[in-house]
Amino acid sequence: MQLGLFSLMTLRDHPDGAVGVMRDTKKMVQTAEELDFDIAWFAEHHFANYSSSPSPLMMCSYAAGWTKRIKLGPGVIVLPLYNPLRVAQEIAVADTQTEGRLVVGVGTGYQQYEFDRYGTAIEDKVDVFLEYWDVIEKALVDGEVEYQGKFFSVPKTSFAVTTQQKPLPPIFVTSSHPKLLDRFKKWNATPFIAASTLGSPVLYKMGDGLNKAWESIGENPLKKPLAIMQYVNITDSRSEALAVGERARYVGRMAHHLRQAELPIDDKGYIRDEPYDGEYTLDQYADNMVVGDPYVVAEKMIADIKRLNPTNYTCNFSFGCMPIEKAHNSITRFKKEVVPLIEKELGPLSDIAVENKPVKKAS
Repeated sequence: MQLGLFSLMTLRDHPDGAVGVMRDTKKMVQTAEELDFDIAWFAEHHFANYSSSPSPLMMCSYAAGWTKRIKLGPGVIVLPLYNPLRVAQEIAVADTQTEGRLVVGVGTGYQQYEFDRYGTAIEDKVDVFLEYWDVIEKALVDGEVEYQGKFFSVPKTSFAVTTQQKPLPPIFVTSSHPKLLDRFKKWNATPFIAASTLGSPVLYKMGDGLNKAWESIGENPLKKPLAIMQYVNITDSRSEALAVGERARYVGRMAHHLRQAELPIDDKGYIRDEPYDGEYTLDQYADNMVVGDPYVVAEKMIADIKRLNPTNYTCNFSFGCMPIEKAHNSITRFKKEVVPLIEKELGPLSDIAVENKPVKKAS
């Protein structure tokens, strides 16, 4: 099982604004590399302070200059919002800049607000995605593409630069739609599921839905790779756990509002911290996420691993514009104190989910 770091890069109360968030992100990624994490992921969201990363491939290119070993991935490219010819070229350049360390996350997107402002019909997102991927795949694998589709057409076009990794870098897909799973199974693409601030109860439902989707196209989900993402914080204090829950609630509120056509915006241009019907209490946020002392966090992660058997477990330590001191403390304590507890129970992380075998308790 691989370990990942996810950077949402939310703007909220950082004293140095977007520059400070960028600086903190760099520190967290460099720390993840020092701690032997496998992949650093960068979000893609547009217009709002939910994320200050509108171009995850640009973040990968940026990180290529100050990392050496850790793989770098867009988490994810919201494909319907792009021109696929440009995406293909930028994937190739990013894989070149990283010297073959790129992993490629792609998804259909979900935020109504973004789609409306890019002039893309969200109801067409799956079919648009599939056409765009056809173009990208042909461009990168064959070095040329000629395509006539409903949503995109291009005359015969050659590509001078393709990826360093042949035929493609590893592919991750944030969708459980049967059409997408079927389209990407030839690449053994890894579905990537995340419940964001809602934690394990919702993540498990997503896992069940993914399994049903695999079964609907005649595939055995137990033989498929899986990446999951959780919000993680290591703290020995319940009051601090509730403060972490408050930052998660802020992220959750923004995510809820971004699914709507209009946003409640304050005078700074940030999404207002407005509640919505049915949102969690702070206690529920703290309890449902992977938050607590090292033993609690290890117990929750072990439960996730036994329930979902992931090949990749990605952690977001910096959610809600978390102060860098707290986020950095969590990632270092995670590797020093939590990982040994997990390995005591399940064996080495590197042996978990190898060939997607069921998790067994270490002897």
